[in-house]
Amino acid sequence: MSITPVNLAVVNLSEALASFDDIYSPRIVTRINDYDVRIAHARGEHVWHVHEDTDEFFLVLDGQFNVAYRDADGQEHTVVLRQGDTFVVPKGIEHKPSSPGGSILMFEPTGTSTTGDRHEGEVPDHVDSTAGHALGDS
Repeated sequence: MSITPVNLAVVNLSEALASFDDIYSPRIVTRINDYDVRIAHARGEHVWHVHEDTDEFFLVLDGQFNVAYRDADGQEHTVVLRQGDTFVVPKGIEHKPSSPGGSILMFEPTGTSTTGDRHEGEVPDHVDSTAGHALGDS
């Protein structure tokens, strides 16, 4: 049996967050089976998007993080999350994160795009459409 070294690494989330400044550009801090644990700085508005085949888990590490979502009737609702709060966006639900400033931890399948399987409109310049970057990448 082979053990991947990344799974044995200790990662201090405060230090990891301090190692980069980009917003909405997640860093992968570790992997669990086929899932990434990602951290990101959040500020401003993301883009409306949907993940058709996976739920998306958020944990607010610092600050405030908002998740707007559309229900089955197309009505918009917003959940306001503060430090220590968690929220899961179920698969297939259109959502748009925003934040006055903060940091988050996400848990989602490896390869999941930050802008979903489809998104509405143009992706803002400050939003990185990615499946995550290795911690330490600039």
